[in-house]
Amino acid sequence: MRIDILTLFPSMMTMFFEESILSRARKKGLVEVHFHDLHQYSLTRYGSVDDYPYGGGAGMVMAVEPLANCIEQLQRERRYDDVIYTAPDGEMLSQNMSNQLSLKENIMILCGHYKGVDERIREHFITKEISIGDYVLTGGELAAAVICDSVIRLVPGVIGDEESALSDSFQDGLVAPPEYTRPPEFRGWRVPEILLSGNHAKIEQWRYDQAVERTRQRRPDLLKEG
Repeated sequence: MRIDILTLFPSMMTMFFEESILSRARKKGLVEVHFHDLHQYSLTRYGSVDDYPYGGGAGMVMAVEPLANCIEQLQRERRYDDVIYTAPDGEMLSQNMSNQLSLKENIMILCGHYKGVDERIREHFITKEISIGDYVLTGGELAAAVICDSVIRLVPGVIGDEESALSDSFQDGLVAPPEYTRPPEFRGWRVPEILLSGNHAKIEQWRYDQAVERTRQRRPDLLKEG
């Protein structure tokens, strides 16, 4: 899998991919992540990529020309399954969406800034718009990092125990059940006896029941959707 990230602040992005699982995934060659500085596609000698909005109003807008130049240069080099824009009004990121994106070969992510991008970019280049929540950030880099993290961890071989990813919250429409590890008792707080029983069928039923109950208490909207 290859991910190309279009950003005004590539140094902000590189730090995120130099640690932990994402770093190991890149070193293993399981995923490529490339960062493209949009300032380099500016048509001005100052490297500016934004301008005042037509019609007036506060804020700035990311200009159409540098964005189009960058996207088209990358598209001449390879075919992209999706060109994603991080936008507050995009489709909410979900586990199902991450599952689908993890099957792609090449994706491009455009990090939004200011009041957003010139609408012509969205109309003619963007194939998917993604939001990570109903709030506004100073830029789309954090959203792009969240998207990448949720997708890359699902690529085969990235997580040592692939079954672990399949039992994560939301994979089956439920949040995850409680988890425990050693010691079996700490300060009088005991691990549920069923988990120490060795009866795998009963343990799986307990985990399912706990997941349903925890979902009912904390995320009843997921049960309604199901």
